Amino acid sequence: MKRHSLGLLAIMATFAIAGCHSFKKENIQPPTPLPDDFKPTVQVEKLWSNSVGEGAGDSGARLRPTVVDGVLYADSTDGKLVAMDAVSGKKLWSKSSKTHGWFGWGDKKRPDAFYAGGPAVSGDLLAVGTLDGHVYGINAKDGSPRWDATLNSEVLASPLINGGLVLVRTQDGRIYGLDAGTGERRWVYDQGSVPLLSLRGNGALLAANGVVFFGTDDGKLVALREDNGEKLWEQKLSTGEGRTDIERLNDADNGILLDGTTLYGSAYHGNLVAIDGPSGRPLWAHQFSTTDGLAINGNAIFAVNDESQVWAFDKNSGSDIWKNDALKYRWVTGPAVQGNYVVVGDLEGYVHWLQTGDGALAATKRLSRKAIRAQPLVVGDIVYVEDVEGRIGAYRLSAR
Repeated sequence: MKRHSLGLLAIMATFAIAGCHSFKKENIQPPTPLPDDFKPTVQVEKLWSNSVGEGAGDSGARLRPTVVDGVLYADSTDGKLVAMDAVSGKKLWSKSSKTHGWFGWGDKKRPDAFYAGGPAVSGDLLAVGTLDGHVYGINAKDGSPRWDATLNSEVLASPLINGGLVLVRTQDGRIYGLDAGTGERRWVYDQGSVPLLSLRGNGALLAANGVVFFGTDDGKLVALREDNGEKLWEQKLSTGEGRTDIERLNDADNGILLDGTTLYGSAYHGNLVAIDGPSGRPLWAHQFSTTDGLAINGNAIFAVNDESQVWAFDKNSGSDIWKNDALKYRWVTGPAVQGNYVVVGDLEGYVHWLQTGDGALAATKRLSRKAIRAQPLVVGDIVYVEDVEGRIGAYRLSAR
């Protein structure tokens, strides 16, 4: 029942809560205006911008590029897949699935691969999932096809390539271990059931020391054996209490951080939690509701709550360090850390830099007039930001 009705429920959830973005974009709470007299305290240089197809469009996916060995890879839900020089933005190769051939169906007017979640790259293998439940293995050097795998549901999170496996999560709650060479299914973990109503989208998987970690749609953090998918332990991050279905939403699939042997996870209507990775034992919990990923730098964890306020917490105790209200109701992305600054994008296409020490707004640049929903990506001294229509910008901090 759940899996057959998943598409309809996803559409209903998209209109009802839209991954906590669309209803907010209707300005039930107006975005906090940016100050007219703002003076930046750090200089930001825009290196380049380029476009990848139509981006995520109205799919609800949070497309995010990846950078490996100086090459940026990105995709779009209308079937575009590109590789660019990460410093200059120059396209190295570009492929479109709008032609007959290797995907097995489709024609020039109908894309036959609705890429979603962003690509993963390791060595010369690129893996990418689709809205119609496929995962494709592609040659990262030139975009040529290698293999394809058909799964049970749409793939909204980037796959994870680790050793000889491509690890994939699908919207119906399953985790797959696929052979990296052939795409053959090695194992599948099925959590049994997922809530009838949940936030659209999934956070990325995390693999370390032979264990796969992920958050679930029903408020848990789960650890699996990487070799066979057997569950090792789980911990509850949210209880899912409330008077209405919306209040009882408790998704914890925003993505997991690992620092040393400590895991950090969070949940909507739940907690920010630190957990001992080997044992699954909770270390501390701080009540905090979020739909976005986390970032960590030094002794601080950075997060954005469900009112779009940016917070910093002490990673050892969970106590709060600072909170920034300047971007409240601007529905900013999950944070990234670039040097001494926290970077987020917002619903009007702005990119913001906040000081890691006290949260003060330090700089603002506008990528486009379209919403930025995917967490920025920091590689070296460059941050990459993508909006919902596939515009990618690269920024570097400059000395004043």
